[in-house]
Amino acid sequence: MAMHPPGATVPISLVQGFLDGVSARSDVLDRYLEGASISPALLTEPGARVTEAQFAALYRALAIEFDDEMPGIFARPLRNGTLKFLCLSLLDAPNLETAMHRFGQFMHIVLDDFRFESRRSALVADVALGQGAAAVSVLGQELMLKLAHGVASWLVGQKIPLLQVRFAFPRPPHAHEYLYLFPGPVQFDCEQTLMQFSASFFDMPIRQRKANLRKFLARAPEDWIFVAFDEQLTSHRVREYLASRLPDMSSIEEAAQGLHCSVRTLCRHLAAEGAAFQTLKNELRRDIAIQRLTGTEDTIAAIAGDIGFDDPTAFHRAFRHWTGSTPGAYRRGT
Repeated sequence: MAMHPPGATVPISLVQGFLDGVSARSDVLDRYLEGASISPALLTEPGARVTEAQFAALYRALAIEFDDEMPGIFARPLRNGTLKFLCLSLLDAPNLETAMHRFGQFMHIVLDDFRFESRRSALVADVALGQGAAAVSVLGQELMLKLAHGVASWLVGQKIPLLQVRFAFPRPPHAHEYLYLFPGPVQFDCEQTLMQFSASFFDMPIRQRKANLRKFLARAPEDWIFVAFDEQLTSHRVREYLASRLPDMSSIEEAAQGLHCSVRTLCRHLAAEGAAFQTLKNELRRDIAIQRLTGTEDTIAAIAGDIGFDDPTAFHRAFRHWTGSTPGAYRRGT
């Protein structure tokens, strides 16, 4: 049974990062967790994960509850409607360069924490967090780059491939998750937090109109916080290939042949993205299992078989290794 490649799941640490930012009683937070079908018990499991849909539901609930579209992340709340009026201010820009300059000016009006800077050379464009960014949390820096990239990509009607992403903080424990957050190579301990892409994108016209904005806002944050698997990093192509072959578990030799390259070339490209073949295989099976456990009533044995486990006991062991919970306990917890 060939399977459509699922989106990546989200580490519980990202959920915890949002909850840490808001000041509220635990019973209030539990209510919103449960509204997003996230068991509060998962917060105590370091390996726990949630689906993108669960995370987005929690994000929207917290944004409404606290009237803050970046709940508790910055010194001042981004009141509900901020993203809407930000986008409206960009739609009549003649090109993306002007739009991103306006983006920075708008954020300067609503935030005290830092300044956005956009600049270009002959070949490369930068969008950077400038003055004050060093005091912003890791999550805050991650999210603002994600927002800038997501809005810019939406404006020109295509995902903008990133040449490089740099962060002015040390490599965090969840750095391996960046493969599913940023479509490009990532560096840490840099002088400035920024993203770089081809300067040619700055010359592109704005392709969106006011009529298109409602759908973009309704799906927030899904359309700007997560990396779609059509962005064609080698890691994503491997994941798509593996998903298309399930329940068979392809070897790296078979994957290389399917992607029309040598094993050596495949390994080199994966290493450049900070990935490894076996890790991608495990992450794919983990993400499918979590989405099936939380979103369907399929039996655990059926899920195990569909992701290449002939023995349900082996699946139980693997799932516990991935998440810290057994499949049954995980399903009951959500």
